[in-house]
Amino acid sequence: MKGVKDGDARRWVSTVWRRLKWPLLLAGVLLCVGAIVVAGMVPGLLNGPKSVPPPPAWQQGPSQLSDVNSVLPLGDDAPLPVPAELARLLNETLKPDGTGSITGVVMDASTGEVLFDREADANRIPASNMKLLTAVAALKAMGPESRFTTRVLASEDPSTVVLTGGGDVLLGAGASDSSAVMGRAGLGSLALDTAAALTSAGVKGPINVQVDDSLFSGAPLNPAWSPDDVAAGETAPLFSLALNSGRYSPSVTTGPRPQDSAVTTAQAFAGQLAAAGVQVSPGVERGKGIPTNVLASADSATVAEQVDLMLESSDNFLAEALGRMTAVASGGEATYDGATAAVRQRLGELGIATDSMQLADVSGLALENQVSAKQFAEVVRAITSGPDLALRTALDGFPVAGLTGTLDDRYVDAGTAEGAGLVRAKTGTLNTVIALSGYVVDADGRLLVFSFIGNGLQPGAAGNKVAMDRSASVLASCGCRG
Repeated sequence: MKGVKDGDARRWVSTVWRRLKWPLLLAGVLLCVGAIVVAGMVPGLLNGPKSVPPPPAWQQGPSQLSDVNSVLPLGDDAPLPVPAELARLLNETLKPDGTGSITGVVMDASTGEVLFDREADANRIPASNMKLLTAVAALKAMGPESRFTTRVLASEDPSTVVLTGGGDVLLGAGASDSSAVMGRAGLGSLALDTAAALTSAGVKGPINVQVDDSLFSGAPLNPAWSPDDVAAGETAPLFSLALNSGRYSPSVTTGPRPQDSAVTTAQAFAGQLAAAGVQVSPGVERGKGIPTNVLASADSATVAEQVDLMLESSDNFLAEALGRMTAVASGGEATYDGATAAVRQRLGELGIATDSMQLADVSGLALENQVSAKQFAEVVRAITSGPDLALRTALDGFPVAGLTGTLDDRYVDAGTAEGAGLVRAKTGTLNTVIALSGYVVDADGRLLVFSFIGNGLQPGAAGNKVAMDRSASVLASCGCRG
């Protein structure tokens, strides 16, 4: 070191060494320990490279795309329940509480093999299980992504606008809500768009509001329905546009309903038009607009979304509206008879025998309906496993045991809890009728479809729903191999 004496240099080096020797020694120890650990973790690291076996097949990416063109059931190679063992278990649970009888069937979803059969071909009153037929017919006829459009048309009289129904009975009173099913199209938004169109055309008030509900024809009320059910609000006269699925409020799902949903909807639209700053004449009447002169329009939720809502909440009014729209899409008349004919037609196209069916409505309120448990199981199988993938969109609509829809307050006791969260099924309830049709993956991973229908039951007997739920829970927990 230039300018530094030898003694000073030696002292400087000694000082630096004293300060650095322990950190350097510690680093060396750590490097040695690290080398030993790595050598232990990776055998052969210090003895040269060795070949590493490839990962198992299930960890590797596919070498080519699958050529399967349909969605297959879960556990296609899982063992089937032994029919004799399944019958032994179900015969213990599938018993009426008092009078009446219960028919039923269990089928393997993949093969269609019948695993349990108790008068499965016998015609029965199915109650709201009818909505399963309506669901597949609507999806088959219109497609899952179709929407219904409500329009405001100009009339030959410039001071008149015509609210025109397009089959959407889930209109909301306020602004359109793109995240909703009920209320996807809102009268508030329609009114604002109409007001803007009138201003642009230089039309000033007062404006007359009319309504065109001619898309649906025939009687608004089905003569097969009990007047007591109508009075109780189970359904209402049907028109081609309605607020809140034919109710005064979306949050009130019982009690009286509007008896003319078309006029009620038009009155609400007139109120929204006035709130948008348009001078509106009092009163609403029926009329016709000019189809090519659209002032405003709003689209409904998709058919798939409406089908799911219908199944989950068992909405009779919505079911009948979807039935009428299925008739329109099938080239028939949008009447009650047209709806049942269209449902029968679409089921036939799916290969489901309909000759023995008797269809008086498409919601299940009519006691004249007659459908077998086997036919319902075949419909459920078409949804879960059939070749028409459009029907898969109905899967989300099935209520989940103990969690959603009409099954949210069931499967809560010890006898049925094994099915909670696993059983997915459409319910059906009338005075002397209880039905349950759906699907479940059993304990071995086999997808099963089932239908249980009780007729002539003692009204109000709590054990009948329990019998259905316990039987479905048997399927959920079943290995059933004897």
